[in-house]
Amino acid sequence: MAQGLPSTTSLARFCQMMNRLKTLEEPTRETSLQRHLTTLDLTLLGVGGMVGSGLYVLTGAVAKELAGPAVLVSFSVAAVASLLAALCYAEFGSRVPRAGSAYLFTYVSMGELWAFLVGWNVLLEYLIAGAAVARACSGYLDSTFSHRISSFTEAHVGIWQVPFLAQYPDFLAAGIALLASAFISCGIRVSSWLKHTFSAVNLVIILFIIILGCVLVRPHNWSAEEGGFAPFGISGIMAGTATCFCAFVGFDVIAASSEEAQNPQQAVPMAIAISLGMAAVSYILVSIVLTLMVPWHSLDPDAALTDAFYQRGYSWAGFIVAAGAICAMTTVLLSSLFSLQHMVHAMVADGLFFEVLAHIHSRTQVPVVGILVFGILMAFLALLLDIEALLHFHSIGVLLAYIFVATSIIMLRFQRAPPSSSLDPANDVGTEQASAPEPGQLRPALRPYLGFLGGCRPGTAVAWALGVLVASAIALDCVLVFGDSALHLPLWGYTLLLLLSSVMFLLSLLVLGAHQQQRRQDAFQVPLVPLTPALSILLNIVLMLHLSSLTWLRFSIWLLIGFAVYFGYSIQHSKENQRERPG
Repeated sequence: MAQGLPSTTSLARFCQMMNRLKTLEEPTRETSLQRHLTTLDLTLLGVGGMVGSGLYVLTGAVAKELAGPAVLVSFSVAAVASLLAALCYAEFGSRVPRAGSAYLFTYVSMGELWAFLVGWNVLLEYLIAGAAVARACSGYLDSTFSHRISSFTEAHVGIWQVPFLAQYPDFLAAGIALLASAFISCGIRVSSWLKHTFSAVNLVIILFIIILGCVLVRPHNWSAEEGGFAPFGISGIMAGTATCFCAFVGFDVIAASSEEAQNPQQAVPMAIAISLGMAAVSYILVSIVLTLMVPWHSLDPDAALTDAFYQRGYSWAGFIVAAGAICAMTTVLLSSLFSLQHMVHAMVADGLFFEVLAHIHSRTQVPVVGILVFGILMAFLALLLDIEALLHFHSIGVLLAYIFVATSIIMLRFQRAPPSSSLDPANDVGTEQASAPEPGQLRPALRPYLGFLGGCRPGTAVAWALGVLVASAIALDCVLVFGDSALHLPLWGYTLLLLLSSVMFLLSLLVLGAHQQQRRQDAFQVPLVPLTPALSILLNIVLMLHLSSLTWLRFSIWLLIGFAVYFGYSIQHSKENQRERPG
């Protein structure tokens, strides 16, 4: 071998370092975070994270520009896609009740590099989500005051003609982000009280909108004279779904807070299911009354609900709704910062991120330095980028995290659970299932028919089948999205690729289903594995492919920065790396 080139052994060692799994220590009730969150606390946290800017901003924007009254169908489809991801989060949150959410779930099942990439993108998700909500809150205030704020800024600063930036710097949005960071810095009790108060106010306002809106409905607004129920057709509904998906981002804050839950095995899945159901019902009902109150084409996309009441002559109701919008957006902003510090805490604890960002202040008991740094970054993003760019950038990071979590569920189900990973030391699952086949092995009843798979080591056929499933899902979605447009395939070529990718996807599902899975009685488990997470992967990839090439470019740059951080700092400071060192 040429001098200076790495040997095969060192390359193999390097690959092992990138794919090493996190070792979960024997669980105890001792944690740096107190277990004080009840099911109600987690539910309010999830509702506050989901029913926010989407209800007051996305509903009107999607109805007017993408789907018309069929926005309620877009929200329904988005809710189903979110439910598939939420089930995966619920299983991980109940089985691994530690801070970190998708990051930790990937670390214990797929490996360190993949976990870091997920954590890096979740950090971006929370930053972008907070900046987008601050920007939306600023826009709502501006619309309420007849656009005087934006007019003043444009008159004194001017209009920017720079591509990919907002038309003007939004100083109000930056100030809102900094103010929310200051609240979080005051300590967890103050910010939790504030979030719960705003969540309760928001729910009351939603009931007010639905009840008064039902009184003001006009069925004529769905008639053909006004454009009909679905004026943009199926393509508009699906485009609306890709945007409405962002509205349900927020349930993952429940899994991220599972380390502080009093009974995570029961509280986490229950809180996720209740909060997602409440959010879906709220979005659908508000969409119905909004598009029945006034024609969809007359909506103001920046403040649709307030404007609808104004158009019907109920100005006082418009001011009440404006107050609810501010409370809801403030709740989402605080939830983003709340989850951000949990993610930083988890990554620093594993040695994958800079320790100074998780230093706990002695008086407030929160990482003030980390909150300050990320609060400034969030304010900077809110200052310079418009809300459309922020929402698209936010979507791609969220969808990638959901894909990794769904993939991790499949891998974890077919892995043998080590005794140390049991959530309850008294419950020895391994002893209970000592007579059962090992997870990852071919089911005994199918061995006579699938003997060629029986000779593989446990987990080998599963790993290959999972890889084929993800690859075929990407191919299938690419054919469906780009087959008759960007690729310009002839009918026979389109049909052939569609059949091949579909057959490979189904065959990989069958191979996975033929192998033994883990069965646990002490934690929630996703039903119909591997079908449920496979459908989640398929739907999330479809939504990612609907995002613009510019969004993919921005995302690629963010990933390159993440690779630099990982190979420059994280891989050497990893706690797993320290455990592997002799001595």
